[in-house]
Amino acid sequence: MEDGFGRRISYLRVSVTDRCDFRCTYCMAEEMTFLPRAEVLSLEEIERLCGVFVGLGVRKLRFTGGEPLVRAGVPGVMARVGARHLGQGLEELTLTTNGARLARFAPELAAAGVRRVNVSLDSLKEARFAAITRTGHLPAVLAGIEAAAAAGLAVKINMVALKGVNEDEISPMLAWCGARGFDLSLIETMPLGDMSGRVETHLSLATVRERLCQHWTLRPSAHATGGPSRYWDVAETGARIGFITPLSEHFCASCNRVRLDVKGRLYLCLGHEAAVDLRAPLRAGASDETLDSLVRAAMRIKPERHEFEIGRPAVARYMSATGG
Repeated sequence: MEDGFGRRISYLRVSVTDRCDFRCTYCMAEEMTFLPRAEVLSLEEIERLCGVFVGLGVRKLRFTGGEPLVRAGVPGVMARVGARHLGQGLEELTLTTNGARLARFAPELAAAGVRRVNVSLDSLKEARFAAITRTGHLPAVLAGIEAAAAAGLAVKINMVALKGVNEDEISPMLAWCGARGFDLSLIETMPLGDMSGRVETHLSLATVRERLCQHWTLRPSAHATGGPSRYWDVAETGARIGFITPLSEHFCASCNRVRLDVKGRLYLCLGHEAAVDLRAPLRAGASDETLDSLVRAAMRIKPERHEFEIGRPAVARYMSATGG
């Protein structure tokens, strides 16, 4: 499956819910209106569409939200998708989570065939963590991370770099991750949804990397996970740090991703509104062949690149609507 620019599309991010038990300041408004149940893909519909995409050449599936583990039945769907497709075209089944429910679900995820999870963690200071997430409880997240590691899941920490908020914790977070064998990915804030305060907190990761190099020995790494992180090896810890830089150094030329939102809309780019509705034909009884054709046709409208610009919202939807 290729887009109009010759890029092979092998990675699908699947949003299974628009709901979350956190209200992170860079991702959601404090008061959110969520979708009614009738507009949300059923778990069976999600499972079927995952099969269609694997048949079209998707090799990596990542379940996202909102927070995917707030929706009942998601580990079961992942288990069924894994049982049917892992080793039969699908190479990796992963999850992005805020970690608050990992202590409960980590063993079930491991049994489902998940081998790696990304956990969002923007601060190791309890009061600051609560301020960033608005509703999060740091000890629960740390317990979830510990449970994931104990279940045999590789853990990667995702940290959004926020100027004047948590930039003083980036180097300590790198040390914390290295001591536990976790990779760390730093992420620039993205101009999606409400832009209040986004300009003031935007922090270029080019600047962050320069600062880190004053204290750490960073060497370019050949490691890749199929996502947008560009990795560097950290000599002092043996772990890696990744930089996700949609603004300071975009990665569109190597984009291999599309996103399925919880309403069944296939988004071709995080920074554009271009989308194709798969829910309507699915519920009208479309065959897999028809769905295949719709997805292949959608590849022709995938943009060459996003148009992110700090201070100007690229799209009105919040990050949580399409799972990042």
